[in-house]
Amino acid sequence: MIKRHRIQFPKPEISNLNQDEVYFYIQEGDQKRKIRFHDYDKIYNVQGLYEQIFYDRLKCTSPEKVATILESSLKQSEDNLSELRILDFGAGNGMMGEALKKHGVSRLIGVDIIPEAYEATLRDRPELYDAYYVEDFTTLSEDKKEDIASWQCDCMVTVAALGFGDIPTKAFFEAFNIITTRGWIAFNIKETFFDTRDESGFSKLIRELIFSKYLDVYHIERYRHRLSIEGEPLYYFAIAGRKNADVPAEFLESKGILA
Repeated sequence: MIKRHRIQFPKPEISNLNQDEVYFYIQEGDQKRKIRFHDYDKIYNVQGLYEQIFYDRLKCTSPEKVATILESSLKQSEDNLSELRILDFGAGNGMMGEALKKHGVSRLIGVDIIPEAYEATLRDRPELYDAYYVEDFTTLSEDKKEDIASWQCDCMVTVAALGFGDIPTKAFFEAFNIITTRGWIAFNIKETFFDTRDESGFSKLIRELIFSKYLDVYHIERYRHRLSIEGEPLYYFAIAGRKNADVPAEFLESKGILA
């Protein structure tokens, strides 16, 4: 049985922080340690902590939501979810992979930049992935790119890892380009990233990608991603579509997305 942890959120009057600045305290013996929500390496090192915070306390629904809209999109074509070779990009400790397995997926390749994510997956879900790579896709070598591409993944999923600096725009489009042509893409983003006033590279990337010739969108849905630490709903968009072609770097540079 996985140990339950003593965690404490900051008081409401001092918790008016950006989503990527939010933190909590964990009681460890006589010591109380402060950890940011985006300090994933520290969270993954403590068995069960990630699940307790984001799924038990804050009611995160994103893995199941993205898996569901991917399956719904596939029903509009002749493809079968169980036959896909899926690249779980930003796989973390396997929560999305676990949701996909419940939907019948048989071939899963995990990727994350954090070694602690891989170690947590080995500890908690050792049989989940056919392979798991710890790689920085902004500096991916040609040999490693060929190795990952050799799996011939025809689907990429990315959940709760986009837009806060966790996955840079260059890394996202490198992963997008590894997926086979006419492969499937499913991900979620915070609702404000659709706002044209957001001039961040990632926000522009998603808007350009959705309205480009490189992706046919099959499903967009606004939903409650999870609760904030104050108990307020945080809304995201879940998006699924089909890739038409690789995205050239020149396209992104012309849009001011890549320097």
